[in-house]
Amino acid sequence: MTDHTGRAGLEREGLYAIAHEFDELRTEISVPGAPSGLPNLTTASKQLATLAGLTKDLSEAVRYSTQDDSPQLVLGLVIDAYTSASVPAGRAVENYTRAYAQLGFLRRFAEAQATADLRDARLAAFCVFQERMIYVRDDLKEAANTLRGSADRMDGAPPRILAALSRSARPMISIYRIPPELNAPAPTPTPVADTPASRHAR
Repeated sequence: MTDHTGRAGLEREGLYAIAHEFDELRTEISVPGAPSGLPNLTTASKQLATLAGLTKDLSEAVRYSTQDDSPQLVLGLVIDAYTSASVPAGRAVENYTRAYAQLGFLRRFAEAQATADLRDARLAAFCVFQERMIYVRDDLKEAANTLRGSADRMDGAPPRILAALSRSARPMISIYRIPPELNAPAPTPTPVADTPASRHAR
């Protein structure tokens, strides 16, 4: 039988690690206060690729967990953490791509004659970018907090410790399944029949 002692710690570390990557990306993404603060397309492309990679990491983590069909583990908590974080991560991708399109528009007309309509369009593109970056940062924060919160709540008590606890004292946030042989109630002793032989012996 595979010894999974310490697996909870590894799962926690994995959740914290991806949460940290979402936090790091958030620090790289700023909300410009003026058009002069817009990132160039090279920077934006790199950030969008990183964001898409983090979203892929979430699905890869789920795939790995669902393939681990060990009867000693219950990975529902881990899977739920990753799938829940994929919701704000997906929104972040959507919001960033909408902002990204505005950068493409501004690049396309960068050298065009500055008519009143074009000035209005450029300002509108900047405002859309600015708004979407606010959403992106909020989404990244939510994804990180979701992962970190699940990691904080995960119990790491080894299976034998869990088996020793009463049912009411066992944490409901453990990834370990209690082995049946450790969880089975003690057999009830069979009373000795009161026969004449046993009375004589007394």
